[in-house]
Amino acid sequence: MDKKYIIGIIIAIIVVIIGAAILMGGGSTERADGEIVVAAYSHGGEPESGFDPIAGWNYYAEPLIQSTLLKMTTNGTYKNDLATDYEISDDYKTYTVNLRDDVKFTDGTPLTAEDVAFTFNAAKETGASLDLSALDTAEATDNYTVKFNLNKSDSTFLDKLAYIGIVPSDSYDNETYGENPIGSGPYKFVQWDKGQQVILEKNPDYYGDMPEIEKITILFAQNEAAFNLAKNGEADVVAVPLEYGREKLDGYTMYLQDTIDVRGIALPNVPDNGEISPEDNYTIGNNVTSDIAIRKALNYGVNRTALTEGALNGLGYPSYDGIAHQLPWANPDATIKDGDVAYANKTLEEAGWVDSDGDGIREKNGLKASFKVYYSANAPERQALAIGVSEQAKEFGIEIEPVGAEWDEIYPNKYSQGVLYGYGSTDPSDIAGKYYSSSDSNVVKINNSAVDAHIDAAFAESREASYKDWSAVSWDGTTGISPKGDAPWLWLGEIKYGYFVNDRVDISNDTALLQPHGGDLFSNIYDWTITNSTSEK
Repeated sequence: MDKKYIIGIIIAIIVVIIGAAILMGGGSTERADGEIVVAAYSHGGEPESGFDPIAGWNYYAEPLIQSTLLKMTTNGTYKNDLATDYEISDDYKTYTVNLRDDVKFTDGTPLTAEDVAFTFNAAKETGASLDLSALDTAEATDNYTVKFNLNKSDSTFLDKLAYIGIVPSDSYDNETYGENPIGSGPYKFVQWDKGQQVILEKNPDYYGDMPEIEKITILFAQNEAAFNLAKNGEADVVAVPLEYGREKLDGYTMYLQDTIDVRGIALPNVPDNGEISPEDNYTIGNNVTSDIAIRKALNYGVNRTALTEGALNGLGYPSYDGIAHQLPWANPDATIKDGDVAYANKTLEEAGWVDSDGDGIREKNGLKASFKVYYSANAPERQALAIGVSEQAKEFGIEIEPVGAEWDEIYPNKYSQGVLYGYGSTDPSDIAGKYYSSSDSNVVKINNSAVDAHIDAAFAESREASYKDWSAVSWDGTTGISPKGDAPWLWLGEIKYGYFVNDRVDISNDTALLQPHGGDLFSNIYDWTITNSTSEK
């Protein structure tokens, strides 16, 4: 046989063996000392508008590229970052912040009060980041002092100071900044390969505690694709859905981080009277879910413990009002005995919902107890929850059709059908966004004057004093948004975040912050360490 032919066969066999080893999880991508690869879609995913805080990049999480005025601590309080100190007026309408004078952007220009004021004013105008509706103006009173003037009392405005990355006012261009961001954070932007990854390198001029990790490559893979990266040794830290939370992988440790991230279904509280939303031209109202008997039946009849054991792989925690139990304004009185199908049946029957034709679906005045629940098709746990709720609701005669879709299809239905959302913030003002009667974010259109009064009172009190009123929004003994009250949502459960972490990396899990909705994986990046490079293993 020809020698070249034999060599060719040998090479082909070697290629097949190598390929098979990779497919079976035996592959590895070499990383140099100081370099890590992270597949952390939970850390904001790939931003459509790039890495621009004004356009919404990574609010509620460590932005890495930019700095913030304050930072959250592990005990839920705040510490200074760009700020050196701050003062709050007695009426919570003026916040004055003093800044460090030794901070530079990665283009060499100094970071001053003008940059802070510009960032907040621009973020208010776009509305793409945090809710800054309470902000009237931010002004630089000197080079290193910023005054935030509010149009109403707001004790939660302090939270906003921790979650908007500061951009350089002189060079900022909203058309180009997101693709080539300049910041003053612990890392500087290097490269964005759209649809694949972003590469960051340590900022040598960073003013704070210098992280050990020299280079971070963040891959945008998610779900099964992310899991395969861990199986093949191609990433060091990999966020995976809860369905993989009990898997074992050689060379990796599974970390399950506690979160305040809750899943729940928004249920339209008003009937369909032909009203259209003026801001986006969407239909408002649903004639089934607008009946409180339907909402009560679902809230009492659905078994949340069974859902957390099944849909959340035993890695969840039941939720009745959407406020995670770890938060200081959580209200234990909002808890009910759920899974009570008898109560659900009785509630529906007393309200006139009966199954007169024997098809298993109740009806009232010719209207079937039937509606849709939309969920993000990219979120496996949401699909599992939507299907689980649908199956349980059949037991008491309510038909729910789960619909997996992209968000551009979901949003047009947000006022007229059920939508399965995720939520969870250390900023209690998010409660106002969901339940205050005049809030644009009140998709269910709940209108409860007592709830509004508690929210108004909370804004005008100190943060600690306000907890009792934020808690009363859920249940004040008479009314609220919990199942005992208006039951405007069907809240289901808190989730955990699962990360496979390569044994070469220590993410200091003990110092990680309580994870908000969307994740804040890099909140303690300053504590991460690497034991060795992959080439040494």
